[in-house]
Amino acid sequence: MLTLLKIRNLALVDELAWELGPGLISVTGETGAGKSVIVGALKLVLGERAEKNLIRTGEDNCSVEAVFELKDASEINAILADGGLDPCDDTQLIIRRVIGQTANRQFINDSPVTLNLLKRLGEHLVDLHGPHDHQSLLSVERQLAMLDAYAGAEPCVLKYRESYRDWRAKAAELVEIRHAENASEQELDLLRYQLQEIDAANLKPEGEQDLEDRWRRASNSTRLVEAAAAATASLNGEDGILERLTEVQRLVRDLEKLDPSIRERTASLETACLELQDLESNLAEYVDELDIDPAEAATLEERVNLLESLKRKYGPSLSDVLTRRDAAAARLDTIENRGEKLETLERELAACRATLDAGGKLLSASRKKAAPKLAKEIASQLKDLGFKQSSFEAPLKILTEPGPQGLESIEFQFGPNPGEPLLPLRQIASSGEISRVMLAVKSALADQDATPLMVFDEIDANVGGEVARAVGRKMAALGMRHQVVAITHFPQVAATATHHFVVEKEVSGGRTRSRLFPVSGETRIQELVRMLGGGGEQARAMAASLLNL
Repeated sequence: MLTLLKIRNLALVDELAWELGPGLISVTGETGAGKSVIVGALKLVLGERAEKNLIRTGEDNCSVEAVFELKDASEINAILADGGLDPCDDTQLIIRRVIGQTANRQFINDSPVTLNLLKRLGEHLVDLHGPHDHQSLLSVERQLAMLDAYAGAEPCVLKYRESYRDWRAKAAELVEIRHAENASEQELDLLRYQLQEIDAANLKPEGEQDLEDRWRRASNSTRLVEAAAAATASLNGEDGILERLTEVQRLVRDLEKLDPSIRERTASLETACLELQDLESNLAEYVDELDIDPAEAATLEERVNLLESLKRKYGPSLSDVLTRRDAAAARLDTIENRGEKLETLERELAACRATLDAGGKLLSASRKKAAPKLAKEIASQLKDLGFKQSSFEAPLKILTEPGPQGLESIEFQFGPNPGEPLLPLRQIASSGEISRVMLAVKSALADQDATPLMVFDEIDANVGGEVARAVGRKMAALGMRHQVVAITHFPQVAATATHHFVVEKEVSGGRTRSRLFPVSGETRIQELVRMLGGGGEQARAMAASLLNL
């Protein structure tokens, strides 16, 4: 669960350290007090892009830090490993975002990460729903995944997807073979020419650098001989460096005779003379070795030109040329032996299709058994949420061809009122209705949903009275299996929470800031009285009754 959320200089919040516990946590406060900052901070943790206008006026940057305690870190560690990061220690995960005027940074366990990696992690950590955050519920692919989770069919889904990939790959290979029947003689001639040209070159990428070095020396041999000979003459010619050093040696020996203590200071002269003599000898040997045969130089140049020509045609590197050669060979083999290969591929494709159909039927049986049960469970949850006479169905539609998700599709159907036709969820216009449907689905799938934290941002909008209390009870029931944060305006929802926090604006030193603090006992009753819209003993009694006091 999320154990700590730290916010600094985000909108109206200057400093906030929010410690959270398990169960249902309600966050309340007057409109404009800053409840949206909590949601904004969590969205930053989930990898949402940030704008610099989030930074509190007068500050250079803002930051959000979230600490998660994980019971099972295997999925999280797999994502971290994929991103090149170390696994979580002691199942604790720390996410930090820093938003600056010029640049934004994000960290996981103090290691810098990409925003994309943060988004991948966020999908496994927090399930956030606001009045308009229902795209995942409206997606037919997501609905099918929900059914599979409810049915416990994930192993069947993984096997089916693997079979589907094999079948599609084999089908694509067969299409390529059939297209090979239309290959022209011109294409065959071109493939044969490419193979012959590349094979004749006898390419060895590992020796390319050595060849270029030898060619460079051969092509510049005249200049190299002239430069080396001139350097040798400067060292050992008439009035050369070595001859001058001989005179320096004589003078130094005279000094040493007069003052032996100077030998420590002049010892390097002998070393310098020896090293320069070695240099002169090495240069002379180098000049002798540079006696390159013109025919050899021409051969080297011809070889280099050949390699450059091949790289221009098939490159840009010799490795690419060889890859092109293998592709041409494979294509030629396919065309020339297409009859035999066609028979083999057709048998293999039929075997892949049989495996796919068997896996698809197994998956379909699981779905057909679970779909009416899931629909019945969601319908029951909907009745608890005020849809007393609603209908909900999860009909499966058989596909004409196997799809990547199975042999059928699904689209949840909902009818809030008797006598009216059931419609797909995407056609529900009311945000209040779709919010409650989403809560019903989440409640039905509570045992299968592995997301540790659920956040409901005012999804109880447009409901009231007993329905709002039912929403609160449903969230509290979810809080028995997940950590749930409910940002709400309804006292009926707030009263069902295990922990209750209030967001409040205050002015200090001429600056407005938001603060978050827990309420309990009499303070909590007073907050519920405020939410009920009136004071007096009657409102207080109602607030106390909501808390079952």
